[in-house]
Amino acid sequence: MPPVFPMLTVLSMFYYMCLRRRARTATRGEMNSRRAIESNTRALPINVEIVQYAKEVLDFSSHYGSENSMSYTMWNLAGIPNVYPSSGDFTQTAVFRTYGTWWDRCPSARLPFTRTPSTFCSQDYVELAFEEPVYPTAVHILETYHPGAVVRILACSANPYSQNPPAEVRWEILWSEAPTKVNGPQARQFTPCIKQINFPTNLIRLEVNSSLLDYYTELDAVVLHGVKERPVLSLKTSMIDMNDIDEDEDEEKFACGMDTLNKQFSIVTLREWPTNGYFDKLPYELIQLILSHLTVPDLCRLAQTCKLLYQHCCDPLQYIHLSLQPYWARINDTSLEYLQSRCTLIQWLNLSWTGNRGAISVSGFSRFLKVCGSELVRLELSCGHFLNETCLEVITETCPNLQELNLSSCDKIPPQAFNHIAKVGSLKRLILYRTKVEQTALLSILNFCSELQHLSLGSCVMIEDYDLIASMMGAKCKKLRSLDLWRCKNITESGIAELASGCQLLEELDLGWCPTLQSSTGCFTNLARKLPNLQKLFLTANRSVCDTDIEELAANCTHLRQLDILGTRMVSPASLRKLLESCKDLSLLDVSFCSQIDNRVVLELNANFPNVFIKKSFTQ
Repeated sequence: MPPVFPMLTVLSMFYYMCLRRRARTATRGEMNSRRAIESNTRALPINVEIVQYAKEVLDFSSHYGSENSMSYTMWNLAGIPNVYPSSGDFTQTAVFRTYGTWWDRCPSARLPFTRTPSTFCSQDYVELAFEEPVYPTAVHILETYHPGAVVRILACSANPYSQNPPAEVRWEILWSEAPTKVNGPQARQFTPCIKQINFPTNLIRLEVNSSLLDYYTELDAVVLHGVKERPVLSLKTSMIDMNDIDEDEDEEKFACGMDTLNKQFSIVTLREWPTNGYFDKLPYELIQLILSHLTVPDLCRLAQTCKLLYQHCCDPLQYIHLSLQPYWARINDTSLEYLQSRCTLIQWLNLSWTGNRGAISVSGFSRFLKVCGSELVRLELSCGHFLNETCLEVITETCPNLQELNLSSCDKIPPQAFNHIAKVGSLKRLILYRTKVEQTALLSILNFCSELQHLSLGSCVMIEDYDLIASMMGAKCKKLRSLDLWRCKNITESGIAELASGCQLLEELDLGWCPTLQSSTGCFTNLARKLPNLQKLFLTANRSVCDTDIEELAANCTHLRQLDILGTRMVSPASLRKLLESCKDLSLLDVSFCSQIDNRVVLELNANFPNVFIKKSFTQ
């Protein structure tokens, strides 16, 4: 009879792996805020679980709502639920700015960066602070409409309420998964299995990807379960998903790669290798082509294998387009310093989401651009809260060829700093969504940047007179193709007339939630007649849009692909039929809360025009 001890050893090892995995999973508890209950993990000694709702929303990348109200804003995630367990479209929830793939299929869409790792698919984020730092045991996300957008949950070692900032800020992934399609828009409590971390946290970050959703996802509250003392796992375990073990290995590999990223950047001396293998026989260009498919951490690892590949991995031609956004949690001044010698030819640079909480300093950013900015054509700095006036001044001085600048949600930049952008006369794309740009600076930018083709001024609340801005655009920005005026509060028919007369190449116009525009003035009819190239038009929440406007669009804007008339009370099914018959390329039509368009009409239109996604939202 063969000995059983080897088999017992294997089983013991497997059991140990299961216990290790179980240490990272969450336990469910009652959802009463800050109520202590006995932990279900039976930690030794018995620990007490704390349940708490988010105290404060610290940061976010975008939201559907206004900067001056609470409706559809990220700030609704603080505190107890407002809506859950009800389902439907409610203003008291947190809603991000986009959904689906519509924003990737319009004239303002930007080309994606290559070399983005498959594990990174996040499009938006929100960071939440809780009262008590705990070792997390569970995170509950209350989703009330079109769930399924959350793709990553992270925890931070920094305490946002501490008076003493830590020397090092660590982020750990508690849970991560690719976007999934959820059947139905109904509310749910999402409680993924999270891994155990070795530090207490009261700062949780949710990252979302809404590309698979049929409409905006709506979040109501986030509940953090945790214990004050680091739990010691007991032998009592429950069934384990074997797929989780593989996921953990992937996450650990990624974390390991990013932990050593700065060290790998800094390699300057290599030991002698006896041979470079068969790579010596390949043409230089072919090796460069092969390496162009690797991510940045993989390039750094490969550089340690032999001298030949080290030379290839450090070649500036490998860094013509560089996105550091997927590694936002670990990019700092040291990273930029080590990258300088490799990025002397860089043309596209994505530093979105990086540098916050002191990771990148003004001096570190400035040093990098002074060495690497001369060839820059595209610079993405979304949510870069380290940026100040000095940074914008350095950008304008060191990047003479810059054509695209994204400062979306850089809400810490002071108003006067935007004057420097006027010095970059070559700009073709400028994104100022949710910034503090003021009217004087914007007028200067429009006056000197006449090559602008794409301009985003959504939620720029410090502009006093949008009619004056529209008039300047009509006079100076003749090449404008897309314009985002989402939630601008004071543009009138006068500004629209100046804009339509001067910017007749416009293909995309977002006038959503602009309450001062009234159809009775003829402003929308004028738009339809003056802008025949329109492909995307958002008139969201303008209740005055009427049949005449829709019929003018049908007659003049036959290239229309996306139309949002959410909330209008004046549009009939007959005018929509004319529009759908005339605009053969139409793919998105949002008629949510349009009082004359009921579900029966939507079903009929869907049957007759199957290639058009007709959205009708609801509230229960």
